Amino acid sequence: SGELVQAVRRAHAREVVLLPNDAELRHTAAAAAEQARTEGIRVALIPTRSAVQGIAALAVHEPERRFDEDVVAMTSAAGATRHAEVTVAERQSWTTAGICQAGDVLGLIDGDVAVIGADVSEVAATVLDRMLSAGGELVTLVLGDEAPQAVADRLEARVRDAYLAVDTVVYRGGRQGALLLVGVE
Repeated sequence: SGELVQAVRRAHAREVVLLPNDAELRHTAAAAAEQARTEGIRVALIPTRSAVQGIAALAVHEPERRFDEDVVAMTSAAGATRHAEVTVAERQSWTTAGICQAGDVLGLIDGDVAVIGADVSEVAATVLDRMLSAGGELVTLVLGDEAPQAVADRLEARVRDAYLAVDTVVYRGGRQGALLLVGVE
């Protein structure tokens, strides 16, 4: 939390929004927000659990809007974004989708393992289809360094061919824990 407080101070802003983008960082961000508030900085914490929720919040941010109204809009956008990730299992484990082995590709939806497979593109497509079965207007894909561009290309084509009113945005996310993050708004 000390590093976050330092970052808030370095912003030299009277009003700051924190987006932890990870459920495990929420308490750390809350502690940093509380510390910054004692120093007279107005801080709002939006409880984002994934970077795609943070992206959704930033997409609706309007600097000219009143702080409280902006925080409500950003919180609403983040909360309306379902999130998933595709990653590789590091070891054998029991999951909500069954037993996985080290090296298996896992598709997690809202933090729970929903798909276990061997191919990144196939697992990602299954995850995306499951997420879009509940509806959506925008798919956000964040590719990690280890994910081939072909995965994003395949998913974009799938959305274009199977989900007529859905748009897709792709970002390169650099080094991250997952091969792919998926957001559906």
